[in-house]
Parts: sequence; C-alpha cells; structure tokens
Amino acid sequence: MMDIIVLKHFLCWTAAVNYCVLIAWFVALTVAHDWLYQWHTSWFKLSVETFDALHYAGLSIYKVGILLFNIAPLIALYMMG
Repeated sequence: MMDIIVLKHFLCWTAAVNYCVLIAWFVALTVAHDWLYQWHTSWFKLSVETFDALHYAGLSIYKVGILLFNIAPLIALYMMG
C-alpha cells in the first residue's frame, strides 16, 4: 500500500513533469509558431486564428488538469499533515 509520503513525492514529481510539458508546449508554440501552423495545415484546413484558439484552449485545459489532478490532491495531503 502506498503511504502518504510516497504519494506526496509522486504528486510533486508528476506536477513538475506536467509543468515542464506545459512550458515546453508554450515555448514551442511561441518560438516555432509559423512552422507549427504550416505543419498542422498540411493535415487540416485551419485559419491562424483557429490554430491559435485551439492551442490556447489546449494549454488551458492541460493546466486545469494539472491543477485538478496533481496540485489540489497534493495540497489536500499537506493539509492532512
């Protein structure tokens, strides 16, 4: 059975890894926006506005998921003592 200390460490590491993925996604989108847009439009017919909106929504949903499934349980475990 997983004790609370192991679960805290697990949630800390998963939150860190997920935030690294989130930051990498943001940096890739910021630095290589035009290349990513051209790459995606080779598969799908997208306007620049739609492409940006989809990525912004994806980043937002991913961040909420990190907060909901990693950070909130971690805070709850720390509040339990």
